Amino acid sequence: MTDVLKVPTMAEMMAAGDKPEVLFWVGCAGSFDDRAKKITRAFVKILNATGVKFAVLGTEESCTGDPAKRAGNEFTFQMQAMGNIQVLNAYEVKKIVTTCPHCFNTLKNEYPELGGNYEVLHHSQFLQQLIDQGKLAVQGGAFKGKKITFHDPCYLGRGNDVYEAPRDLIEKLDGELVEMKRCKTNGLCCGAGGAQMFKEAEKGNKEINEERTEEALTLTPDIIATGCPFCMTMITDGVKLKEKQDKVNVFDLAELIAQANDL
Repeated sequence: MTDVLKVPTMAEMMAAGDKPEVLFWVGCAGSFDDRAKKITRAFVKILNATGVKFAVLGTEESCTGDPAKRAGNEFTFQMQAMGNIQVLNAYEVKKIVTTCPHCFNTLKNEYPELGGNYEVLHHSQFLQQLIDQGKLAVQGGAFKGKKITFHDPCYLGRGNDVYEAPRDLIEKLDGELVEMKRCKTNGLCCGAGGAQMFKEAEKGNKEINEERTEEALTLTPDIIATGCPFCMTMITDGVKLKEKQDKVNVFDLAELIAQANDL
């Protein structure tokens, strides 16, 4: 199967007098981080396979400003946000889907007060919608007998109360969903949120991602699943630190669905 992805930009669609039903907000990680690019590709493969009419901003997309805001730089955040809102409103964007909970949280909860009002979905919610609408059927065979645990990203779970959509997707894979001791409302941060991704950790006897990975590994899972590129980096690093990368895979929800459907 040739790996040709169709990714139209908003500018191309508008020039052709067309409009997408949803804008895919790729985010900085999904655009530039090599590991997160694989998540972007997996999600686009699903969008292509299900015939969803979508577009991206391409070079017109800038960082949402989340890291600046979390680090306390409100001025930079507002500059980033206003620039993005101008672009989004010019294209009359109504619905946005993103694979990053940080982008999701910022676009959904912090853009409205600056004039950016959109329906914003995390990709786990969007994939669940596609399944509910009968546009996406998940072939579970590839994960039969696999033990999968889900790490709740902070800005998805405790930040926005999205707990069920990711788990519903995992249960469609025919694997065995096993929960960590600290999960859902009691979930433990991977250590990257709040702009911690971009700085050295404070002094202590253990990194947070090591603590979280140890908790996951006590379940002896085949797969640690997550729905956030920041969490992906931290958990993957934790698995490598424990030298378990040959036994335990870390995948995003989109990658699991794409693999299940042989996309």
